[in-house]
Amino acid sequence: MLYASRCGHAFIDRALYLPKSWTSHRGRCDAAGVPGEVEFATKPALAREMVARALDAGTPAGWVAGDEVYGNDPRLRDELHERRMGYVLAVACDHRVATGTGVDRADALAVRVPSRAWAGHSAGAGAKGERLYDWALVDSSETEPDTPGCHRLLIRRSIRTGELAFYRCYSPQAVPLATLVAVAGRRWTVEESFQAGKELAGLDEHQLRRWTSWHRWTILAMLAHAFLAVMTAAARAANPSPQGLIPLTANEIRHLFTRLVGHTRHGVKQLLRWSRWRRRHQARARDYHHRRHASWVARRQ
Repeated sequence: MLYASRCGHAFIDRALYLPKSWTSHRGRCDAAGVPGEVEFATKPALAREMVARALDAGTPAGWVAGDEVYGNDPRLRDELHERRMGYVLAVACDHRVATGTGVDRADALAVRVPSRAWAGHSAGAGAKGERLYDWALVDSSETEPDTPGCHRLLIRRSIRTGELAFYRCYSPQAVPLATLVAVAGRRWTVEESFQAGKELAGLDEHQLRRWTSWHRWTILAMLAHAFLAVMTAAARAANPSPQGLIPLTANEIRHLFTRLVGHTRHGVKQLLRWSRWRRRHQARARDYHHRRHASWVARRQ
């Protein structure tokens, strides 16, 4: 499970998913050191446990985001309702949503959205500029007396291909469309963190077949990734990026850390000069991609 904020993002919990082919074979589990009390649990069930642990521990959070595997689970949504925790959870196109005119598929509701109801918003900055999409909201009639709040279906439409994506949304009070779009965009930090965890902290480099070993390895990789995330946030807050350089990244901090701590024939000043050179060239590449993307958006409008 990932925790994301404006300053950065890092993993705060994990759970090993065991398919039924494992949990139904007790001898196989015993050989791998799986505790006897561990039974089969779906991925949404594991997510419910991790979310509950985080919130019970007092983790400051205002929203929960997830992909279709979790958005299609009614028990997860119900538990978040009970905690009055807002969520933006992706759902499939055939997901059925209750509205004032009845229950219908999400994609069928999208067809009936009038053109004036669509609005362009960015789901966050990407490698090539702002991730711009068209968005629309459909009110849902699923609010119950014991779980008051605002239920909606959020629809995302690609401005390039017209492809649609759907999200079930809940908030204790009504919030603007831009807020729900920002939460939906936060979900992409999961993929970013998995990639960074693998590339920078060796999250996927274990060759383990035992329960305890897997948990030890993953916690060490998560700690290394969290260290880089915290260092990156602290460095950006203390030293804003000069003009013409990209901000310090976790990848750059790892590079500097391993060179400065390990044995190297280069001095500190030379390593920092190389770092500034890399960041300057990366800034030029970023600006080129942003200008190209902005030009395409302008032509579309």
